[in-house]
Amino acid sequence: MQIIRTIKDMRAFHKILRTGNKSTGFVPTMGALHEGHLSLVRRSKEENGITVVSIFVNPTQFGPGEDFNRYPRDTVGDLEKLSALDVDAVFMPEDGEMYPETPPAVSIDVGGIGRILCGVSRPGHFNGVATVVAKLFNIVMPDRAYFGQKDLQQTVVIKKLVKELNFDVDIIICPVVREKDGLAMSSRNSYLNPEERKAATVLFRTLKLGEKLILNKGMDNTMDVKRKMEEMIRSEPLADPDYIEIVDPRNLQAMQDIRLPAALCIAARIGNTRLIDNIIIDKK
Repeated sequence: MQIIRTIKDMRAFHKILRTGNKSTGFVPTMGALHEGHLSLVRRSKEENGITVVSIFVNPTQFGPGEDFNRYPRDTVGDLEKLSALDVDAVFMPEDGEMYPETPPAVSIDVGGIGRILCGVSRPGHFNGVATVVAKLFNIVMPDRAYFGQKDLQQTVVIKKLVKELNFDVDIIICPVVREKDGLAMSSRNSYLNPEERKAATVLFRTLKLGEKLILNKGMDNTMDVKRKMEEMIRSEPLADPDYIEIVDPRNLQAMQDIRLPAALCIAARIGNTRLIDNIIIDKK
């Protein structure tokens, strides 16, 4: 497994491997790897001759007062996990390598899709995501890139980015990976103390309630379903909901009358930790 720290070396490595006409799969991460990340790596290994993983805590997607400086970092543990999966290369650039100018001279504005849902409480976040993903695609030049459904809004933004900027890369969205009690795996789960960890399961229970109301009870009015879901999450004293929304998973447009497919999306603070989750309900 090659550990690569510069853009020049990453491009040189790519040219050498591509001489065998092998497809390249790419898994961009911010490190602190958990089973959710590793499931993406395994999928890439199954579908490509070469797999590259990036580890880069991207400063441009963190706003003032957010957790950039304390975001979980475990370089040694991450590399051990990736080595065990026989990853071909890990791209680990420094901030100055990715952003020679501070603030960056060029950034991408994703428009309205970045100002809804998580974008309301995290203004500019998805512009930072789009900017770093565009840079990484230009550096790694993958055939396929793998992202988790847990970050649903991010996946829709990236698909829009690829379409509008004509990137020659297939975006593969993989299912949410959950703990046994339903909590979606996230690097930020490490912030939770035991009491908060137990309380955090209310996010998934709230989503499953919404699913039951729609599929089993036949409820199709968005406000009615959201009201029941909000009652459940507020029943947990440690949970402070940010939003509960029901949207079209393809474009994130809000629904008044629920039609399938529909994405139930939720964000909440458990103590001081902001968590997100979603489920997609389809006719299948």
